[in-house]
Amino acid sequence: METLGDGIGSAGESDKEREEEAAEEAALLRDRLRLSVISIASSHAKTLGMTISEPVVACIADLSFKQAEQMGRDVELFAQHAGRKSVNMEDVILSAHRNEHLMGLLRDFAQELKGKEPCTERKRKKKAWKNDNKVQEPIEMLD
Repeated sequence: METLGDGIGSAGESDKEREEEAAEEAALLRDRLRLSVISIASSHAKTLGMTISEPVVACIADLSFKQAEQMGRDVELFAQHAGRKSVNMEDVILSAHRNEHLMGLLRDFAQELKGKEPCTERKRKKKAWKNDNKVQEPIEMLD
């Protein structure tokens, strides 16, 4: 027989497991971003004929990850404030409000995406008003 304490303990463990999984996923994403930053920085430095130190690349990767985390939180809050459960392109554009150049690039990108999408909007049929349904008879004027 399960007691009240057993149910609480298992719920606490599941929350703890979720937190551990989230931490593992964040660490995996951080490592993948670090590898991408190393690849991009080294190839760019190579084209310029320069070298870049590993601590600098690691710092750039960590800053990029922190910036992405912050932007993700901001985007979620903007969607939540608008009363939505999902994030849309306007939330992403709004999250870049501190950087006008980035905001402009995001708006241009959003316009390009809208141009590529097939037109799925249908025109609404005009609803007949209650008074419009009645047939008006001509008025005869007597002399």
